[in-house]
Amino acid sequence: MRDVQSERDSRRIPIDRVGVGGVSYPIVVLDQKENIQHTVASVSMSVSLPHEYRGTHMSRFIEVLHEFQGKVTLPHMEQIAEDLRTVLSAECAEIVFSFPYFISRNAPVSGLSSFTRYDVSFTAVKGEDFFDLVTSVTVPVQTLCPCSREISEAGAHNQRAFVTIAARMNGLVWIEELVDIAERNASAPVYTLLKREDEKFVTEQAYNTPRFVEDVLRDVAVDLEAEDRITWYSIRVASSESIHNHDAFASLERDKEGKGKKREERK
Repeated sequence: MRDVQSERDSRRIPIDRVGVGGVSYPIVVLDQKENIQHTVASVSMSVSLPHEYRGTHMSRFIEVLHEFQGKVTLPHMEQIAEDLRTVLSAECAEIVFSFPYFISRNAPVSGLSSFTRYDVSFTAVKGEDFFDLVTSVTVPVQTLCPCSREISEAGAHNQRAFVTIAARMNGLVWIEELVDIAERNASAPVYTLLKREDEKFVTEQAYNTPRFVEDVLRDVAVDLEAEDRITWYSIRVASSESIHNHDAFASLERDKEGKGKKREERK
């Protein structure tokens, strides 16, 4: 049968990335408390394509993914990316798993348990002589405006905010640990289930812990700087303002090893 994808192309234009995206696939993630957690990821897989080839073999992306069914965890990410690169004869391969991750939380006063969702991604890039892995988690939190509290005779405006931490690691840092760093540096966490006594506690906690997005970002950065298992990180804090028709945000990126190389520069 004619292999159209492998036909020679005369335009001499290499392609940075070609692949498949939006693939829904069941995966297994390491869970600090329960050992493993089953979830469903949206998967994007791509490889570089030399100028001499007309196209790549799209079906092979799914074949590689299926070979690692039940093994999509951080320790396997390099092997998945390397198999993708090898099977498709590419210089570089990238695979991104984006998925919801759930942590059981107890309400602060009633102690009632419920699951909170956090959005997580693993991004793995593999070349002939390098491997790069970035773990990202987005954590919903509450922020209360210090300025509003200062100028108001009663109350202060507060809102839901989102702390996104991306990190490169030289040792396993649990998703739960990144979540904890984000939540403890906000005005208050958010919960799925709260009774009246819990709502009183959380709103008072936020009122007594006012935070600008800049405050949250800097405090998160202090904790990440102190964590030896993290070699590089980026932080973005975005507040969905309750009295303004816009968001407020702050962002920061730091390379603790001083190499000055971002992921895009290494590919």
